[in-house]
Amino acid sequence: MDDSLIASRTPLEHAHTREAIQQRLAKDASGNYLRDWIYGGIDGTITTFAIVAGIVGAALPGSVVLVLGLANLAADGFAMGAGNYSGTKAELDDYRRLLAIERKHIALEPDGEREEIRQIFAAKGFSGAELERIVEVITSDEDLWTKTMTIEEYGLSPAIKSPLLAALSTSTAFVLCGLVPLVSYLLAYSLTACVVATGVVFFAIGAVKSRWSLAGWLRSGLETLLIGMSAAGLSFAIGYALRALVHAPM
Repeated sequence: MDDSLIASRTPLEHAHTREAIQQRLAKDASGNYLRDWIYGGIDGTITTFAIVAGIVGAALPGSVVLVLGLANLAADGFAMGAGNYSGTKAELDDYRRLLAIERKHIALEPDGEREEIRQIFAAKGFSGAELERIVEVITSDEDLWTKTMTIEEYGLSPAIKSPLLAALSTSTAFVLCGLVPLVSYLLAYSLTACVVATGVVFFAIGAVKSRWSLAGWLRSGLETLLIGMSAAGLSFAIGYALRALVHAPM
């Protein structure tokens, strides 16, 4: 089939009319919290399932599963969120620091900063009057000038996430997904039920993640399932290997 015909039948992700483009570009750039949800969800599921599997492997009572599982959800969930908050805030602080540096350089050495803009866009293939017009337009607006320098010189994007929302995304996903292996085990005291329920969560996270990936939902789901089950299997094996030590007389 002709490539142009295939392309004409392929649905596009958004409209390309003049009005649609204008509306899309007018929206404020905002951070994407997908990574925070995925990271928190996978980590919460893995760590809680690993606790359950390790305790079952060591043949410890179910009450230990409850205590350690809830402690993990509360403490590790908060720690994950706090760590993500600090990391995201550091990125935001760095972006603001570089903006301040560029504003200072523009104020003290405008000709040098203008030359930087000229060389940046010359490297992109612009030249002559066209290049000079680009330099003139960008350097006539200080905000545009500083943001352009931050993006082009340092590779930082202005679409910085909210540290608080990033932290809440990670902690919420950690707790919600981490509850599945804990609750599924405690309802039936069955490791098999826990394995099945946890496997469903791993696969679901991977399948959802595929919406923002070129990988298909089946491949992405199976990949996440394999990663999660490998971590839990390792925990079970360690618990089983240490069973004799745990039950050894004191």
